Amino acid sequence: MDYILEVLPNLLKGAGVTVHLFVLVLVLSIPLGVVLAFLQRIAFKPLQWFLQVYVLVMRGTPLLLQLIFVYYVLPSVGITFDRMTAAIIAFTLNYGAYFAEIFRGGIEAIPAGQYEAAKVLKLSSFQTVRYIVLPQVIKIVLPSIFNEVITLVKDTALVYALGVGDLLLASRTAANRDASLAPMFIAGAIYLLMIGVVTLVSKKVEQRYNYYR
Repeated sequence: MDYILEVLPNLLKGAGVTVHLFVLVLVLSIPLGVVLAFLQRIAFKPLQWFLQVYVLVMRGTPLLLQLIFVYYVLPSVGITFDRMTAAIIAFTLNYGAYFAEIFRGGIEAIPAGQYEAAKVLKLSSFQTVRYIVLPQVIKIVLPSIFNEVITLVKDTALVYALGVGDLLLASRTAANRDASLAPMFIAGAIYLLMIGVVTLVSKKVEQRYNYYR
């Protein structure tokens, strides 16, 4: 117990970095996914091709490779970011692509007749999206969104490759220093706690949106 109390402050500090990254990526990537999903509905071939290639690259290559590319490769062409900024950019672009596909599927699930009804009611495009499309899309995609959010909690551990002082790096440093696996188990418990919180929130939000059934 004394050892746990000794290493816990550093692990909690690393967990704070993990939560910071998680929240920033979530706040940036979900709106990006929504925007990309609606852009894919624009009948402009070059834009559609660009978005298809973007989604293919982001979903078809490992996130770790994308992190390495942003932090280690881009400086060779004069584009430099610090470790945390590089991690946020790579994670946001990656998860933005996943969220875009999720929202695209939700949008396509809306019956075409509802768009026609919006025209009859003389709603603007913005009003149609805000009052008709988004409430239904959110209800449809919630389970998939929260699955990705849970995956994001675990994927944040990949930033150790850039030397960001997150929870995993803090636990590995303590484990190597003290020749003990205890810090790794404590880190695992903290990850489980974070995922438990996300799971609880997801259930509460899904219950809230039962209103739209």
